[in-house]
Amino acid sequence: MGRPREFSDQAVVDAAMAVFWEKGYEATTTQDLCERTGLGRGSLYNAFGSKHRLYEEAIRRYAATRADAQLAMLADPEAGSVRERLREMMLGVIDADLADPGRRGCLALNAATEPSGRTEDVAALVRRQFVDLEQAICHLVTVGQRTGELSADRPPLQVARTFQSAYYGLRVLAKVTDDRKALLDVVDGALAAL
Repeated sequence: MGRPREFSDQAVVDAAMAVFWEKGYEATTTQDLCERTGLGRGSLYNAFGSKHRLYEEAIRRYAATRADAQLAMLADPEAGSVRERLREMMLGVIDADLADPGRRGCLALNAATEPSGRTEDVAALVRRQFVDLEQAICHLVTVGQRTGELSADRPPLQVARTFQSAYYGLRVLAKVTDDRKALLDVVDGALAAL
């Protein structure tokens, strides 16, 4: 019988998620992961199998914490009108991104654009997050069109995809600019296009 684990898998994944988010997959070394998680190489590999497997777990954890909280806010009618919820989503990431000294941006977007760590499994995990957000926005657009809050001159899915593109563009811009007004212009333009 093996020794019982003396660590929390979730705490290890949270620590690894922070490293991958800060450095990216390729630049993160096993030593970085050991230092941040407090585990030796043997324990790390026995628990997770490989650096890449831990990366996949980190992306899953990101979805279960950051992305799911955002989806819950979008689905909550108590959070305001359709426009207010979409605006709050964008303002929330501006605030988070500008307050982050490392300008990490969105881990899912980073994983989608970093070729070295992108396998089909990683692409599927990221795609799931993108689709979940697209569906949440599409649902809101449908509600807004039905209530008359939003124009019904375009299909809801097309509107959602256009808005989502502006959202992800905003996440990239926030990695490289301190100009809050420029970022707010993106928000206002995306909302005006609804």
